[in-house]
Amino acid sequence: MRRKIPSTTALISFEAAARHESFTKAAQELSLTQGAICRQIASLEEFLSVELFRRSRRGVKLTEAGLSYSRRVATQLDAVERDTLSVMGQQGTNMIELAVVPTFGTQWLLPRLKDFQEQHPEVTVNLTNRTRPFLFADTDFDAAIYFGDADWSGTESHRLMGESPMPVCSPDILGKKSGLTPGEIAELPLLQQTTRPYAWRQWFNSQNLNIPRDMTGPRYELFSMLAQAAMHDMGIALIPPFLIQRELAEKRLVIANPDALSSIKAYYLMIPERKVESASLRAFRDWLVNQAHSYSLEGQRPHPIT
Repeated sequence: MRRKIPSTTALISFEAAARHESFTKAAQELSLTQGAICRQIASLEEFLSVELFRRSRRGVKLTEAGLSYSRRVATQLDAVERDTLSVMGQQGTNMIELAVVPTFGTQWLLPRLKDFQEQHPEVTVNLTNRTRPFLFADTDFDAAIYFGDADWSGTESHRLMGESPMPVCSPDILGKKSGLTPGEIAELPLLQQTTRPYAWRQWFNSQNLNIPRDMTGPRYELFSMLAQAAMHDMGIALIPPFLIQRELAEKRLVIANPDALSSIKAYYLMIPERKVESASLRAFRDWLVNQAHSYSLEGQRPHPIT
């Protein structure tokens, strides 16, 4: 059955006319005559049985239906353009579309990714931020790196590393002290991580403390946001040291207490079962697991900075 879709030319003409609210400007942008734009809009309105513009001697103005439709059309045309450019840019290379939790991707994965590119120049890895699980069937992702318990239906999981966050703060908050006790930390503003809402409660419980306000404080979705807030003296944060190596080395952040929060959760590479036989993904999986294993063997846990 034929799809109920207007012509591409009519949609492009409408999107340009709606954006400018001018048939004349749309014609100039698309190198068409004003008459051609008028005909395309008229044919689209006839196809939809909906008036998209109100015409007057002073020009044209979108109707409410026209405004709503123009936004949807613009979004879909943008998506088609992105997909087209993506296909054009592949040039025969093998592509891996990887969803990755943001701070892990920028602070740990990206500095190592050049090594994979040198070993496998025929494979291109594209990274996109995702903070929570999703349905692979609804996306174009080939794999994902996320933090959790590997309970992701229809996937093959590969454990990379744990997290072990520690309390960190700015040197100004620490002052002349070499560290802070759990009780002293409890008196400070607690910076919360949106995807780990019970982190501070779990940390205080591991110190045999029950702090009523352990879940209060501003919430941030990314560890990079937590780090920025902590550096600006907004409070104390629980952050895995391997995600803030530069900040610790430059003493923009310091470890306030060396007791780490242990968790059964970890960073995993998740590959949908239908993709596990991909040669490119197998190469990336083997490289990534080896990188994570080598990093864990290094045992590079930062010491408290005084």
